[in-house]
This record gives sequence, structure tokens and C-alpha cells, in this order.
Amino acid sequence: MLSYPARIRRDGDGFAVSFPDIPEALTGAPTRAEALDFAVDALTTAMDFYFEDRRPVPAPSALKRGQVIVDLPPSVGAKVLLLNEMLRQQVKPSELARRMKVRPQEVNRLTDLHHPTKIDTISQALLAIGKRLELSLC
Repeated sequence: MLSYPARIRRDGDGFAVSFPDIPEALTGAPTRAEALDFAVDALTTAMDFYFEDRRPVPAPSALKRGQVIVDLPPSVGAKVLLLNEMLRQQVKPSELARRMKVRPQEVNRLTDLHHPTKIDTISQALLAIGKRLELSLC
């Protein structure tokens, strides 16, 4: 769903990974393969900062030479899209709950990256604010 370009570079005895679009996401490991594995966790963890501050998550930029792509897990990517659209439309969680005809606590779980949420529920939330979640194969 959402794929971010990352830079992997030698750093002392290991490898460091950074994300130009998400500067909060940094990680490293002794090997390049481990650094790439840790990159998904670093990127996902960095999303917490945006959700806590209720700030829009920057869109991924185009891949540049020497960069690699790191995919957010689909459930996290869908929640990022929901957060960004809520912020863009200035829809507060209480208003989304009203539109979905659910309790505010249910919407709070929708915008909690650590709460497992069905993709159908995220899709329903997006529909409530006039957007459709589309999935595709590449």
C-alpha cells in the first residue's frame, strides 16, 4: 500500500537505514539484510509520532538511484491513509464515530497503530468521510 524509499549506507561495522520522507525512522544492524528487516519496524514505529501528534504522514516520494523500497504493513498503511484524510477534512474522531454510528472508543482503536483492526472496518471509516479504500496488485 504505502512504500517508502530508504537509504542504506555503511556505518562503522554495520549498515544504517534512513528514510528521506520520514526522518524519525532510523535503524541499523550488522548486516545489510538485517538492516532491511529492521527498517520495516523502524518505519512502522515512526508512524506512532504522527498519530500521537495528529500530524499528517508525508506521502512517499519517488524512488531515487541507490535507494530501496520499504513497504508499510497494509493495516498500518490503511490507518495512515485514514489519519491523513481525517486531518485533511478536519474530521475529529468524535465526528467520525457519529458518522459511522459507533462509539468514540471504536474510532480511537481505528487510529491506534497497535490495535489490530480489520481492513473492512478501516474501509467503512473511509467511506464515512467520502473516500473508498482500493486495493491493487502490482
